[in-house]
Amino acid sequence: VVTSVLDGYNVCIFAYGQTGSGKTYTMMGPPDNRGVNTRTLEELFVKSGERSAEVEDKIQVSILEIYCEQIRDLLAENVGAQRLEIRQGDKGNYVPNLTWVPVSAIEEVFELLNLADQNRSVTATNMNEHSSRSHLMLNVTVESTNRVSGQVTWGKLHLVDLAGSERISKSGAAGQALKEAQAINKSLSALGDVIMSRAQKSAHVPFRNSTLTHLLQDSLSGDSKTLMFVCISPVMYNAEETFCSLNFAQRVNSVELGKATKNTSGGGAAASSSRRKK
Repeated sequence: VVTSVLDGYNVCIFAYGQTGSGKTYTMMGPPDNRGVNTRTLEELFVKSGERSAEVEDKIQVSILEIYCEQIRDLLAENVGAQRLEIRQGDKGNYVPNLTWVPVSAIEEVFELLNLADQNRSVTATNMNEHSSRSHLMLNVTVESTNRVSGQVTWGKLHLVDLAGSERISKSGAAGQALKEAQAINKSLSALGDVIMSRAQKSAHVPFRNSTLTHLLQDSLSGDSKTLMFVCISPVMYNAEETFCSLNFAQRVNSVELGKATKNTSGGGAAASSSRRKK
């Protein structure tokens, strides 16, 4: 799925589940057992290198978090100093003034991930000593130019570590942590509403009800390839949250996004006919 971005497709991978169920471990992983994020980028670099004689790939990375419905650029010099908004452009929704860094090796990605991790919002709750209080998004864009035909394709990859769904009474959140938990639950509820609307093939899908769903509108619509990991806890104490997560997984599994659209331009009439329409 992930290497489809090299062919000009939009791809999105989520990790969903309650606090402490292993989402960040799945997406990030420890240094001795890397997660989805770095394994994905490693694979992209390998595949890009294998076809470098025929295709020139330009890979860029940005890392942001959605904290209390606000977008924070985790690669900025002054994180949170600038208010960032979502805009719609020729290539879908984007965030103006977001920091994008060209990368060509996995070591460069490690440095960016370490910087982002230092800037991410976390706090201690009853559910997790280092609970993430935001949705973390590693975004990758790939612009590929065929050296022979001149055809250009572009793809977007979103790797999303969602903040943990949690019952406020169970997490013991209070004060600012309570506000954070309420914002998290609101955005996850909005994600559930979007999934339900897509499953029911509703004419209106409420993408704009949260920053998370608005930013990921391209990935949750019919133009993309989307995969979700649902992480659950084996502890009996968390059985109710596990049941809710599995119900959510069932709803997600019922969604049919349709055939993904390849984003191309240039290289003659045959290529332009498959250009993505918005």
